Amino acid sequence: MIDSSHPHAVLRELLDNSSLTWGLVACGAAQFAKFIVELVVHRRWQPAALVKSGGMPSSHSALVTGTAACIGWTLGFDHPFFALASLMAFVVMYDASGIRRAAGFTAARVNALPSESWAEPFEKPLKESLGHSRLQVLMGSLMGPAVALPGLVLVGSPLHLVAVIGAGLG
Repeated sequence: MIDSSHPHAVLRELLDNSSLTWGLVACGAAQFAKFIVELVVHRRWQPAALVKSGGMPSSHSALVTGTAACIGWTLGFDHPFFALASLMAFVVMYDASGIRRAAGFTAARVNALPSESWAEPFEKPLKESLGHSRLQVLMGSLMGPAVALPGLVLVGSPLHLVAVIGAGLG
């Protein structure tokens, strides 16, 4: 348990949480991959791809599968927390390729309607890029553990990395 009277203890535990760190790194790597896909495949310079939702690969899928894989690796693949993380990953991926994707298609149809259809015009169009195709979800779900597990095994937590660097410098 964290002693909440010491804010440094909370920060220390967060920085020592490898599963959180490497899940977030996998998510960031997937977001960066979207930028590269835009640049290489579509030949478009779109820095906004670094923060957009939707697209190839699914960063949400990378986040949840990378985190679940790290939890399994550190606590054991028979641990209830791994089961919980895995189930949550399936829910997120199902939602991304089903409900959120359908909401994006609906937004595209609403945006295509003439502005006279509305009593008050929209300030801006509805966001259409919400979900993912199954391939985008699959690629993100493979990318998550592919980024997170080597990071976990080879680097460890940010706190561990800082300790190693500190020992090397001093």
